[in-house]
Amino acid sequence: MAATTHTVSNQAPPLVGHDVYGADAALAEGVERHLGAEDPAVREEVTAELGALGRTAGSAQAQEWGRQANENPPVLRTHDRYGNRIDEVEFHPAWHRLLGHAVTSGLTDAWGRPAGHLRRAAGFFVWSQAEAGHGCPVSMTHAAVPALRADPELAAEWEPRLTSHVYEQGLRPAAEKAGVIFGMGMTEKQGGSDVRANTTRATRLDAPGEYLLTGHKWFCSAPMSDGFLVLAQASAGGEDRLTCFLVPRVLPDGSRNVFAIQRLKDKLGNKSNASSEVEFDGTWARRVGEEGRGVRTIIEMVAATRLDCVIGSAALMRQAVTQAVHHTAYRSAFGARLIEQPLMRNVLADLALESEAATTLMLRLAAAQDAVQRSGDAQEQALLRIAVPAAKYWVTKRCTPTVAEALECLGGNGYVEESGLPRLLRESPLNSIWEGSGNVQALDVLRAMQREPRALNAFLTEVGLARGADHRLDAAVKDLLTDLADLDGIAARARRVVERMALVLQGSLLVRFAPAAVADAFCASRLGGDWGAAFGTLPHTLDLKSVVARARIEG
Repeated sequence: MAATTHTVSNQAPPLVGHDVYGADAALAEGVERHLGAEDPAVREEVTAELGALGRTAGSAQAQEWGRQANENPPVLRTHDRYGNRIDEVEFHPAWHRLLGHAVTSGLTDAWGRPAGHLRRAAGFFVWSQAEAGHGCPVSMTHAAVPALRADPELAAEWEPRLTSHVYEQGLRPAAEKAGVIFGMGMTEKQGGSDVRANTTRATRLDAPGEYLLTGHKWFCSAPMSDGFLVLAQASAGGEDRLTCFLVPRVLPDGSRNVFAIQRLKDKLGNKSNASSEVEFDGTWARRVGEEGRGVRTIIEMVAATRLDCVIGSAALMRQAVTQAVHHTAYRSAFGARLIEQPLMRNVLADLALESEAATTLMLRLAAAQDAVQRSGDAQEQALLRIAVPAAKYWVTKRCTPTVAEALECLGGNGYVEESGLPRLLRESPLNSIWEGSGNVQALDVLRAMQREPRALNAFLTEVGLARGADHRLDAAVKDLLTDLADLDGIAARARRVVERMALVLQGSLLVRFAPAAVADAFCASRLGGDWGAAFGTLPHTLDLKSVVARARIEG
């Protein structure tokens, strides 16, 4: 007798074969908005490029690559069969396919193309939804360019390789490769974010700009890369001078640089990416920038990677919300689709607001980078100085609760690895830690306000563009100004101050650019105070159906 107990019913179909870019209204509309001043040919090129990437990201093949890369983490090979030190990291082929597609799609090339930062941010957002772990070397390769420009000679040599659309795996001299990948090594175990406490030493050689490094890096990301930017202490007159250096993995003569990978970190998430401890012992390096100016040299790289943390978290939120809305659109309980149940609709709308606010903010910051690169726009540069750490603080902090709530929308199905939500949840805290955790970002915002008054003025000018459009936003800005005027204990209040800054900036953008239902719900909850401590506590009188419908991908 045929078994009938395993008939599958009341389950959502697989969400595959869709355009991750084109089906995301907040993303596609935002890109079109910021492309408004570009030549029509550029707009058409960017749209076509992102559409192609979006369709690949939504394909069954890309989803399978993501699963395989996550389930087959990298393996460290310290020695070959004969006992020779090789310090190589092996990756599953799916990792190389993901990373290779990112490179060939221009995700390491923002610096010389029209609307380069906007198109690259949108592409990074789209492709990260296929698998987040491989985004680390993509981000660092992209971000190394402005740091290397502190030395025109080095920039001329390395920038064409960093921005190349050719991916070549394997360790060979950089001059023999059409494209390279970069990593970064700043953190040491005794210092963490306090990089001035670094103890790695740099000893000058006779050749100008050449040094030998000795020391240990507690976190060195993507150790399979072709080159690394690192910080080390160069001594002059008995004084330590923190300096930036470029460490090639393979020397020009084809020999391996001294780069002893001690171990790979066993992390909570980000499993497909290799994070390592590395020992330098007479490791050859080139100085980047002036001696003693290491932090100033590498700060542009840090600013770029911080924005990528915002983009990466926004992408995780979007993917989690997409999965939650898709599941509830097909799953029925108590006589109705979950998406039609009033309380579930409230939860989904709340999650969708968080996602759209993050997406809109990251696109605005990417467009500001383009304005700075295109014309040296001082106002946009000042805005980035304060808005990037504020966004990095808030958006990355909102990622984990957003993903966790989206997982719960799938019930027990969401707690099962096959759903993909556990992988998103494990990944979700990472961006709030990378490139300076929450306290570092909040205090950096205060530092910008205190030392660079133009930054706060630029921020208030941006927020003020929505003045009078929503009374709750106006009231929130007024409260923020009162908070900023009270300097008593402001360091201890820094998180609260920066949270308010991020929220009013998101509110201003949504009031100006989002549909009325989205802006109204955001201001009523995040700024108007009519919101509980958990998702799903929006005022029931809002147009929540429209908010959820906007977030849905038909699959």
